[in-house]
Amino acid sequence: MTPPAAASAAIRTDDSTTESAATTAAPADSLAPTPVGLPGSGDDDPDERTAAAPTAASAPTRQTPGGDGPTGARFTRPGGMFSSLRVRNYRYYFAGQVVSNTGTWMQRIAQDWLVLSLTGSPLAVGITTAMQFLPMLLLGLWGGVLADRLPKRRLLIATQGAMGLLAVGLAVLTVSGAVTAGYVYVFALLLGLVTVVDNPTRQAFVSEMVPAKDLANAVSLNAANFQTARLIGPAVAGLLIAAVGSGWAFAVNALSFAAVIGGLLAMRTSELRPTEPVTRQSGQLREGLRYVKERPELLWPMVLAGFIGTFGFNFPTLLAGFASDTFHVGAGQYGLLNTAMAVGSLAGALLAARRGVPRLRRLVGAALVFGALEVLAAFAPGYWSFALLLTLIGVFGLTFNTSVNSMIQLSTDPEMRGRVSGLLVLVFTGGTPVGAPVVGWVTDVYGPRLGLLACGAVSALAALVVGLVLARSADLKVRVDLHRGSRVVAFVPRTPVRSRELATAC
Repeated sequence: MTPPAAASAAIRTDDSTTESAATTAAPADSLAPTPVGLPGSGDDDPDERTAAAPTAASAPTRQTPGGDGPTGARFTRPGGMFSSLRVRNYRYYFAGQVVSNTGTWMQRIAQDWLVLSLTGSPLAVGITTAMQFLPMLLLGLWGGVLADRLPKRRLLIATQGAMGLLAVGLAVLTVSGAVTAGYVYVFALLLGLVTVVDNPTRQAFVSEMVPAKDLANAVSLNAANFQTARLIGPAVAGLLIAAVGSGWAFAVNALSFAAVIGGLLAMRTSELRPTEPVTRQSGQLREGLRYVKERPELLWPMVLAGFIGTFGFNFPTLLAGFASDTFHVGAGQYGLLNTAMAVGSLAGALLAARRGVPRLRRLVGAALVFGALEVLAAFAPGYWSFALLLTLIGVFGLTFNTSVNSMIQLSTDPEMRGRVSGLLVLVFTGGTPVGAPVVGWVTDVYGPRLGLLACGAVSALAALVVGLVLARSADLKVRVDLHRGSRVVAFVPRTPVRSRELATAC
């Protein structure tokens, strides 16, 4: 595929999915649903009951989602902030995740506090975090391969069960007084190994629960779910640790996995849209990498996610420096900075849930504003102005996060979704062990303001470069229009012959 043609496909797929995925949707009787697959026959969504599958003769000419026809309108029109909760299976999944995510945040706080109390060393806490993230950096792609090879619902039951057992083991060691820092390192490493498989499987499984028109909404609600737990979990953990100790926080987290496993078991399998597991064969990892490389609508968002994840999201290192060295505040005010960002992230997730399918310009724009706000926050004159900017950073950071996740899911063929999700998790979170030491060094030597300035500048520059590359490949140019009622900045086609196509897509 030549660069103009490839990028043209990328721009068209902003609204839904790749052109190739749309064409493979025709033999609905023999293939798994594509990213724009027709809704199933679930009894929870009235749109699903009324959407008839196209006949074989009409399938090749069916309009893609996001088009002007009735099909595009049906599958891309936002159905409200909580539209995906109309799907029974997703409701069960969402409810289980509310409990499980809260328990996970409780364990994170309790684990860090336990290591700190055992060793008195912040470095030991950093080692624990590194042990948990290292497997994702080394094995993240293989986790995506397993997600494609195995039934995702069963695989999730297994991974969630394994996480629950690890929490039980850590709880027993802690309550009995036998725990040491070495044991915590081992459990963190084991948890990271399970997460390698669990993360891409969970991301890919969303498309099997909800129809394509609700996928972006479901991804956003998952993010809102996580951020809500981020607000509740640490507070509950703090009370529990103070009252009865860290071990019981691990025990509560172990019980929380029963909720998500129960939700998975209670699903109606007849209403799922399962992807046929890929037969095991050599070269599947290389196939996944080649698949992303040949599709600019996947490659460039992943490149941008890599820069944002590696440099933009280093707040644990930076916020501690701002609290202690810049604003000279205590632990309470430091916690409030984290809360401010969590509130902004929750707001960003809920706002994303109101929108339809994400587009490339929203993805790039959110990354650009995110980086610019970090640069601005580096010069914040006082504590409260900095906290306010952190809230806005949370909004646009989560907007980028949900947009890239939704776009990758919608633009990927079902049989490749696990591997592509694994690569996304790898570039977005696997860069933490690389970026954190660099940002930490800059912060230690030059101060937190310069550290945050560097993170924001890298993020904004990456967004600008990726946006210009996509625009150039699609034969677009930037137009600035200062007339009243017009869009100030817009991408328009260089050649009039493609105006109609690109105007609809952009």
